[in-house]
Amino acid sequence: MTNEKMMTQMHGKKGFMAALDQSGGSTPGALKHYGVPETDYSGDAEMFQRMHEMRVRVMTAPAFSGDKIIGAILFEKTMDGQAKGKPVPTYLWNDRGVVPFLKVDKGLDAEKDGVQLMKPIPGLDALLERAVGLGIFGTKMRSVIRLASKTGIAAIAEQQFAIGKQIMKHSLVPILEPEVLIKSPDKAGAEAILRDELLKGLNALPGDQPVMLKLTIPETPDFYASLIKHPRVTRVVALSGGYPLDDACQRLAKNHDMIASFSRALLDGLRKSMSDAEFDAALATAVDKIYRASVIKN
Repeated sequence: MTNEKMMTQMHGKKGFMAALDQSGGSTPGALKHYGVPETDYSGDAEMFQRMHEMRVRVMTAPAFSGDKIIGAILFEKTMDGQAKGKPVPTYLWNDRGVVPFLKVDKGLDAEKDGVQLMKPIPGLDALLERAVGLGIFGTKMRSVIRLASKTGIAAIAEQQFAIGKQIMKHSLVPILEPEVLIKSPDKAGAEAILRDELLKGLNALPGDQPVMLKLTIPETPDFYASLIKHPRVTRVVALSGGYPLDDACQRLAKNHDMIASFSRALLDGLRKSMSDAEFDAALATAVDKIYRASVIKN
């Protein structure tokens, strides 16, 4: 079964995940950095089309393959789009050997108690059914932690696990992403509370279906080892969180069995004006650096 092959790959294959799921408010900035100013498009439809064109250029580049990239997280409109005349999830798995995931959250609520919970996700079950039909393996949803607030972080974990259980009912593997901001005034303190809350939630999960975790690279190397070793966790992946590529890779390489799931750090050096050869070479350089940090540990 394809899902069994995908599970085997996500559980044990060497490599890292690519995050191609920027959406909404972050899209204009990402496009501008790539070299597409807001004057080049009019309205959301054209904006997302420009972003899709960029993502297709990334996904079809020689370096974007299952040799080093084991999974990719997609924005909903990317999932619904096409690459090389095929639905994107089909193209990624069948042509590139990359397991497709879907970002399902709808953004963040205002900060309260030092954290930002996810906004409600209307129509989630219908979206998950559609994702399954398109060959999606798992999902991702992000919330944010700024302060080392026990009650705030407990609320974050509770919400992540509650929606994770809803996702698991569709036989999808949820990636829980409670991001501790790298500029938190007490990042290490927040990470300690988060680790305890995640262990609590993992231990309380019913059944035996696995989850994944996407976490900020911790201040103390191997701080999340207990989460990585937990029997309900398929993989713990790291977000770059705003660290530049080389800094993120240096930090990640100190954390055993933690692999990357980078977005900005992966795509930062790419520009629309590059020739295909220049673009492919820049992406290949970033892929090689992130792969090494994910599999070769200090």
